[in-house]
Amino acid sequence: MLSGFLWVTEESEKQQCFSIRQEVFVKEQGFELEFDEIDDVAYHLLFLDDEKPVATARLFLCDWEWHIGRVCVLKAYRNKGIGKFLVEECINKAKELKKSTVIGLSAQTSAQAFYQKLGFSPTGDIFYDETCPHIQMKMTL
Repeated sequence: MLSGFLWVTEESEKQQCFSIRQEVFVKEQGFELEFDEIDDVAYHLLFLDDEKPVATARLFLCDWEWHIGRVCVLKAYRNKGIGKFLVEECINKAKELKKSTVIGLSAQTSAQAFYQKLGFSPTGDIFYDETCPHIQMKMTL
């Protein structure tokens, strides 16, 4: 079994990330505005199980802060620690790249406790992204 992760370098790998996001955010959760210009400049992380793409996340620099986003795991692979791994790997990549000591994310409120366990703290009020409640969270590297 060839399982693992990679930071995307090929367009075909990026498309695998997009396919996972399409399945989770668009089909499962009903988001319509999933893809944006940030995808062109972000670092994309792809997690594979036996060469099957099953999870992804992206990391990008915005206003001198790192930002983790689009963290998602296919339904059949949830609750196996993959989401935690993705976030920790994004944190490690941000530390490696330096440029900022702050890393933030916009968490769905249903995932707030998950991110708090990983060291993030809420920094604002709840807001809605396509009718889904979110909260800004940050941590210092």
